[in-house]
Amino acid sequence: MTVSTRRPSRPRIPWRDVDGILLLDKPSGLSSNAALQQARRLFRARKAGHTGSLDPLASGLLPLCFGQATKVAGLMLDADKRYAVVAQLGIRTSTGDAEGEVTERMPAPEIDTARLESALARFRGPILQVPPMHSALKQGGQRLYALARQGLEVARAARPVTIHELSSPGREGDRLELVVACSKGTYIRTLVEDLAAALGTVGHVLQLRRVGLGPFRQERAWTLDELGALRDSGGEDALDRVLLPADRALGHWPEVRLGPAERAWVLQGQAVFATGPGGQRVRIYGPDGDFLGIGQMTAEGRRLSPVRLMVNVEPVPGDA
Repeated sequence: MTVSTRRPSRPRIPWRDVDGILLLDKPSGLSSNAALQQARRLFRARKAGHTGSLDPLASGLLPLCFGQATKVAGLMLDADKRYAVVAQLGIRTSTGDAEGEVTERMPAPEIDTARLESALARFRGPILQVPPMHSALKQGGQRLYALARQGLEVARAARPVTIHELSSPGREGDRLELVVACSKGTYIRTLVEDLAAALGTVGHVLQLRRVGLGPFRQERAWTLDELGALRDSGGEDALDRVLLPADRALGHWPEVRLGPAERAWVLQGQAVFATGPGGQRVRIYGPDGDFLGIGQMTAEGRRLSPVRLMVNVEPVPGDA
């Protein structure tokens, strides 16, 4: 008798078409991709993507895009971010955060309000940052974190970033609370290390929570547990109701509304005469307010070319 050693296959998930943006409250300790896959299975979404990774240590806002909304996911990669941070002064770690090994200890000096404000002011506005070794940037074809795991450190060029806001709403002993609003590409670990140095000590990120990304600042974010409870109590209809429309990601862009004939031509990929802000990308809407996609205005603002369309939008019979 032959005994099969094959593991029983998991039942296939019957995926479905789901469109919209989910504002996920990612827990600490979970990678962004793992969080995406858990949410995708809850929704049974056929197509899904996220809008830029959060470190496993970090918690907070992670917009996930399902279906047609994946077409705007890449446009949020350049969005500004906002974080609530707890910095631990007096201790340096190998990774710049609480997951690394302690590599140095220094006394945390007494910091009065004037000294702290002076240090914070040095990092507001455009600054140059040297990316940390424990980052996903590539150098010589290898990820920096892969080199760091081999005990190697290589020279990294400083990169320009912008700190729009940097304040400290509170501190307790050698722990400092920070609020940071910054441009894409900003490393909070590096910012905390540099700030600690400006205060005459060393430091690392103890806690990191993203509280805003691009246009998403005050909206409700959902934990995986809350989404599971919603599905159990109200089914997939209850889950779908928490999704935001794709154009909410572009709410800060100007909009152009087309008439019936122009709508039909645009959905066939044709440029049309339309009035809008010269040289800018815009949100395109039909005469009934239906979101058609993204367009590019000519320099003089008199002609619109479609750039990315929502493929589930069909021409209305008789439009053309």
